[in-house]
Amino acid sequence: MKNFALIGAAGYIAPRHMKAIKDTGNNLLTAFDKGDSVGIIDSYFPNADFFVEFERFDRHIEKLKYEKDTYLDYVSICSPNYLHDAHIRFALRSGADAICEKPLVLNPWNVDKLQHVEEKTGKKIYNILQLRVHPSIIALREKVKNAKKDTKFEVDLTYLTSRGNWYHTSWKGDKTKSGGIATNIGVHFYDMLSWIFGDVQENIVHVHENDRAAGYLEFENARVKWFLSISSKYLPKEIKEKGQTTFRSITINGEELEFSGGFTDLHTMVYKDILAGKGYGVDAARTAIEIVHDIRNAKPVGLKGEYHRFLK
Repeated sequence: MKNFALIGAAGYIAPRHMKAIKDTGNNLLTAFDKGDSVGIIDSYFPNADFFVEFERFDRHIEKLKYEKDTYLDYVSICSPNYLHDAHIRFALRSGADAICEKPLVLNPWNVDKLQHVEEKTGKKIYNILQLRVHPSIIALREKVKNAKKDTKFEVDLTYLTSRGNWYHTSWKGDKTKSGGIATNIGVHFYDMLSWIFGDVQENIVHVHENDRAAGYLEFENARVKWFLSISSKYLPKEIKEKGQTTFRSITINGEELEFSGGFTDLHTMVYKDILAGKGYGVDAARTAIEIVHDIRNAKPVGLKGEYHRFLK
């Protein structure tokens, strides 16, 4: 049984990490969050110690080490995006490996710095890249690998996930903290695309606003038109009529990729790989971080060239 700590226990994604820790037969010793709406811990680890002050959380980990000879093996990080870098460093300095949500960091140069910390501490950093373990995504990757070398697939990516006014007031609405909409809701898709279709050859941004972004990405084996939004006004009519607030669609050469199911256990699958020494490390996260960094800093060109149909 491995010992875990968790940072960001009140966050939306934290319960998936708690479930993964429990499902893999391990123990959550302690957790931290500035907010105290963390009753979900009772469903998984009611005996875990919880702190709302980071200093006391840090001291508690030290006391476990020196007074009870109890050491952390992993720190799971579910904090806001801009804090990932600091919390990863804390984990490694504490003598634990880090398991961090996406994006690992906001800027490409931070990746290099974290690799240096890995070398100095001898500890590892793992990123949650859960789409890479989804059966439909794995099957698509195999299909692309078996296609002719110079094949370019035509890909249309649309992801609409409605968010209320709270979003713009929270850290997620602050580009300096979240990285902006493409980073916040799109980084896992960009990781998936680069993992399947190879190196990026072109990255054009057509529109980039607070509630939507769209552009064109060309990979070794794909031409991708993408559109992301947190506004319900872009939802297709049939989706609104069903009372749904989310729409996700990926087509490859006009054929819909079906991967709507199987999401609830992906974190557990990633944890199993990490515990078996097969998890995705810092280098695996690099390409997606470069993509979202370039999108964030690009000057939108408007409705020119290969733009997404939702912009019409």
